[in-house]
Amino acid sequence: MISIPEHTLNDGTAIPGIGLGTWPLDDADAEQAVRGALDLGYRLVDTATNYRNETGVGRAVARSGIPREEIVVTTKLPGRHHGYEETLASFEESRRRLGLEYVDLYLIHWPLPRVGKYADSWKAMIKLREEGLVRSIGVSNFTPVHIERLEKETGVLPCVNQIELHPLLPQEDLRSFHAARGIVTESWSPLGRGTDLLDDPGIVRVAEVHGVTPGQVVLRWHVQLGALPIPKSANPERQRTNLDVFGFELDDDQMRAVADRAQERLGGDPEVHEEF
Repeated sequence: MISIPEHTLNDGTAIPGIGLGTWPLDDADAEQAVRGALDLGYRLVDTATNYRNETGVGRAVARSGIPREEIVVTTKLPGRHHGYEETLASFEESRRRLGLEYVDLYLIHWPLPRVGKYADSWKAMIKLREEGLVRSIGVSNFTPVHIERLEKETGVLPCVNQIELHPLLPQEDLRSFHAARGIVTESWSPLGRGTDLLDDPGIVRVAEVHGVTPGQVVLRWHVQLGALPIPKSANPERQRTNLDVFGFELDDDQMRAVADRAQERLGGDPEVHEEF
C-alpha cells in the first residue's frame, strides 16, 4: 500500500497529502468509488451537501472495515444554509446522512459575499469544533478579504481553504497568503477537468521522462507546491495512479513546464459566484 505524507493543520490535527473527490457522483457510484479508493489506501474523502452523495460516502466508510479514526471525511455547508442556527441545523443533517458521530473537516462551500452571512456560519462551526462534533474547520473558495473578516470577527483562522487550483490557475498570491497564515491549500479540479491539459505536449514529455502518466505529473506538481489535491475518479486504475505520486520528483524546469501556460478559471469567481 502506498505511504501518503501528511499535512499538520494549524489546529494540530493531521490530514493526508492527497484525497478523493466525489463530485458529481450519486450515492451508489460514490459508495463504490470510495470503497475502492479506501481499499487502495486513500484516507481522505471529500463530499458536500450539494453533491447529494453524503449517504453513499458514509456507507462506504462504514462498510470499509477500516477503523473510523483512520479516515478523514470532509463535507461542506451549502449557501442556502448560511447563518448561525442554519449552519448548526445543516451540519446535523449532513452528519445524519453520513451516519457519523463526528466529521473530520467541515468547510463553508462558498462565501456568498452578497448574502454576507459567512462569518455567522463560521461562529457556528467554531461551536461545533468546541463540542467535538467536528475535528477541524475550514473554508472553500474564500479570498484573503473573506478570510481576514473571519479572523477579525472570531480570532480563528481556517485550517484549510479548498480552491480551484491547477496549472491553468496556479493561484500564486492566494497560496502565499495561506502559507503566511498556516492555512493548507486544497486543490479542487486539480487536473483541469474539461480541458485538454493532460494532452499538453510539455506535460506529456515530463511524464515520459519519469515513466508516469500526465495526470501523475500534474498531481505531483500540486504536491511540490505544498498543495493538497483531491482528484475525483471512479475508475480503479486511475484512482491507483492518482495516489501514486510520491515516488518521483519534478525538477525546477519541469515544475515551470507544467504551469507555463495561459491562465483560465474553470469554475465560479468567489467574489460573485452564488451556489445555494
